[in-house]
Amino acid sequence: MIIGIPRENEVLKGVEEKRVGLSPSGVREVSSLGAEIFITSDAGASAGFLNREYRSAGAQVVYSNEEVFRRADVVVQFGRPSESDCGFFKENSLLLSFLHLGVAKPSLVRRLIDSKVTAIGHEIVQTGDGSLPILRVFSEIAGKMAPHLAGRLLENTYGGRGVLLGGTPGIPPADVTILGAGILGYNAARSFLGLGASVYVLDHNLVNLSRMDQLLQGRVVTSLANQTNIEKCVTFADVVIGAVLVPGQPAPVLVTKEMVAQMNPGSVIIDFSIDQGGCVETSRLTPSEDFLFTEQGVIHFCAPNVTSMVARTSSYALTNALLPYLKSIVQDGVLATLVKERSLRRGLYTFNGFASEQLPFSDLPTANLEQAVDEME
Repeated sequence: MIIGIPRENEVLKGVEEKRVGLSPSGVREVSSLGAEIFITSDAGASAGFLNREYRSAGAQVVYSNEEVFRRADVVVQFGRPSESDCGFFKENSLLLSFLHLGVAKPSLVRRLIDSKVTAIGHEIVQTGDGSLPILRVFSEIAGKMAPHLAGRLLENTYGGRGVLLGGTPGIPPADVTILGAGILGYNAARSFLGLGASVYVLDHNLVNLSRMDQLLQGRVVTSLANQTNIEKCVTFADVVIGAVLVPGQPAPVLVTKEMVAQMNPGSVIIDFSIDQGGCVETSRLTPSEDFLFTEQGVIHFCAPNVTSMVARTSSYALTNALLPYLKSIVQDGVLATLVKERSLRRGLYTFNGFASEQLPFSDLPTANLEQAVDEME
């Protein structure tokens, strides 16, 4: 079994990706089971992992992504491959990555299908109870980063309102509205509360809201995410956090441009749903690395890979989440692992020349991929 770790594509969407698919400690764990590891030179440099650390852990360092793709039975990376990358994949190889194919170009999905790549999206690997074990850790990291990002953007230095998140005696704290009471929303709410902000959380799921209320001991204001409540909570907010997720599908637009226009100048929107299209109508990807733009007087931050800002922590997080699956793949093979691990099957985007029937592309060959794996058992 050959596992490949390419250097991330830094020009895809104008996004600089600093994370790496496996840390040296992860490489050591997998290579101890007999796998060969090939990694592109300096693939981990931005996360603080040197080539010599990978060599010491048992990896072979090569000097092009093409060589990694052509050799690997299993490719582990963070971002989507480019269409040209897809031409280098071995037939029937396995790709493990944050793919977000529901909002990708159909031509990329076609290249994966034509290469007969088995493509699994980290973001839709799902256990029987509905949790997303790989995405979860990154939602936790992003949620904890939210106050750091919001606090800086509210400063006058960045054109913000000049509001301190926690306020000070005699001066009220900032109002923070969080759309989504999932893992990211919870961690953001807890972190904002820790700084003394006033926090409002909206979700369409009353169970999620009840759990949020219990975990945070009633210190946040929870509200059902209908149009009236969203408009009310968004327009008075100093900070709006988009934390909406529909696994494998484009995020629903909850905040309209009319709502944005009613926000105070210098307020901040951080749309963590941007990698799925965004939940704010005015959100968009920008070609600059800072991902900042101002629309209708409101500062927008829309980074599709925000956890890349803490690349070392994020690379360790992905390694920890992937290791149980990778060990099984090395020991039992790809198909046997897919049969055994239903959570991985739920993460299938392409398999055996077909795309998942859940993808919104009517002109591509689609199938029920979970069932297709069962039939090959």
